[in-house]
Amino acid sequence: MTSVTASSLFAPIGVFDSGVGGLSVLRALQAELPHERFVYLADTGHAPYGERDEAFVVERALAITDWLRRAHGIKALVVACNTATAAAIARLRRQHPGLIVVGVEPALKPAVAVTRTGHVGVFATRGTLASGKFARLLQSLQGQARFVLQPCDGLADAIERAAAEPAPGGAWTIKMKALCARYVGAAGPFGIETGQIDTLVLGCTHYVFAQDVLRALVGPDVQLVETGAPVARHARQRLQRAGGLAPGDAVTALQLFSTGDPQALQAAAARWLAPPARPARAVDVPGA
Repeated sequence: MTSVTASSLFAPIGVFDSGVGGLSVLRALQAELPHERFVYLADTGHAPYGERDEAFVVERALAITDWLRRAHGIKALVVACNTATAAAIARLRRQHPGLIVVGVEPALKPAVAVTRTGHVGVFATRGTLASGKFARLLQSLQGQARFVLQPCDGLADAIERAAAEPAPGGAWTIKMKALCARYVGAAGPFGIETGQIDTLVLGCTHYVFAQDVLRALVGPDVQLVETGAPVARHARQRLQRAGGLAPGDAVTALQLFSTGDPQALQAAAARWLAPPARPARAVDVPGA
């Protein structure tokens, strides 16, 4: 069983995503683990993952994990990206057997538990939907609901760029809203009547930051299901079992890094995280 040494109790938890979407998971982690330190890496210099091939995503996940361990001595890793989890988490666990590794996956099981019409929409990247991990998850729930799988090309990127706009209502915000409307129209109908989709799974961590737009499109009765809070609870459980929770008097901290424009990450963090983070920094993480 994985354990954390006493000298590592104050080590940070590493979190990474292809961009700012993983901040939705980080926000949940900060709420669930208020005494922990975090290091967040946005791999925006190599985004988007969802439209890359699997080998590329695996290579980036390995390189980032090596960097987080070498540069920051992390005691646990949260892969805050559905595409990277699907492609790389098994490999990460094999190559880092002593490290607590927590991933995310589209919340199909929670959706099955709450749907009343038995029709569940799943918004995700093509990389996630095409993965073997997702196929196995879907197979495990065969017969429990009807799943409508909707690849959302370009949506994560539009959310990423909209987050960096200096004022609301910019060109990328307009693009993001148009994409949301396109994919809701393609997947629907949504509602609580027989045959309608009454539950929508946000199968990419970026999509959480478009949930107000999606809510307006699908209506107030449709349930939106995301993974941040369950992932944070699971991370806490893993750390607790390993004896790795920081003590209650530990000094918390958050460091933000980006392989692209750190100002875009800083703007998104200032918008979505509390308390405000220290300035994000640019970093080069070469391939594994």
